[in-house]
Amino acid sequence: MNRPNHIHFTASGSETAQAALDELVALYGQSPVGRADVIVALGGDGFMLQTLHSGAGLPVYGMNRGSVGFMMNDYVPENLPARLAAAEEAVINPLAMTAQTADGVVHAALAINEVSLLRVGPQAAKLRISVNGRVRMEELVCDGAIVATPAGSTAYNYSVHGPILPIGSDVLALTGIASFRPRRWQGAILPSSAVVRFDVLEPEKRPVMADADSRAVKPVLWVEVRSEPKVQHRILFDPGHGLEERLMREQFA
Repeated sequence: MNRPNHIHFTASGSETAQAALDELVALYGQSPVGRADVIVALGGDGFMLQTLHSGAGLPVYGMNRGSVGFMMNDYVPENLPARLAAAEEAVINPLAMTAQTADGVVHAALAINEVSLLRVGPQAAKLRISVNGRVRMEELVCDGAIVATPAGSTAYNYSVHGPILPIGSDVLALTGIASFRPRRWQGAILPSSAVVRFDVLEPEKRPVMADADSRAVKPVLWVEVRSEPKVQHRILFDPGHGLEERLMREQFA
C-alpha cells in the first residue's frame, strides 16, 4: 500500500496491548477511523477477528500483543509507516452462517475463520449433512462439525485434524469433531461455491449450538453455511511473512 498518512490504532483490553497503544499513539498520533488509511490492531488473533468484523473496510495490520498471533505481525514500534507501506495484502472472504433456533428465530452471522456446530449436552450430536441441496450424509454421530475457510483452516479445524488449505484456493474444509459414526470420519474438501446445510437430528435429546467466530447461537435446528464473496477483509503482513508463508510453515512444523 502507499505510505499511510493517517493511522488508527486499536487495542484489546490487556495491559500489554494497552501499553503498546499508548506507546504508538505517542509516536504517531491517533487518527479517527473515518479519516484513517489503515487500522493497526494490537492484541491476539481473537482481537484481530473482532477488528475485521467491525466493518470499517480498511486494511488491518496486526501486531502481536496476545499469545499465538497467527494473524499478527511482530510488535516493533519503530519505523511503522515504512513497514505499513511495504506490507503485503491478503484479501479473504468470510463465511455466511444462517441458523434457526428452537424458538423459530433465524439468525445470521459472518465468520472469517470457521462456523462450528458443537454438542451442548452429554449426548453426542446427530447431524444430517447436505451439500447444494443434496443429502451427502444421512447421519453423522459426533461431538460436532466445522466448515473452515483457508484462512481459518489452521485454527480450530487443524486442531481436530482437518486439512490446511492454501490461501487463495477456492475450497472449504468440512471436518468432523470426534466422529463416532461413521467411525473416524474426518470430513471433505468442498468448492467455495458449496452451500452446506446441517440438520440437527433429535434436537431435544441432543441439543447443538452453532458458533461463527465465537458468536454462539443455541440451540439450533438447522444451520446453512456458504462463502460470502461480496464481503472482503484486507489483512496486511510484513513481506515474506504473509498468510501463505505461515500456512506453509504450519505444515512443516
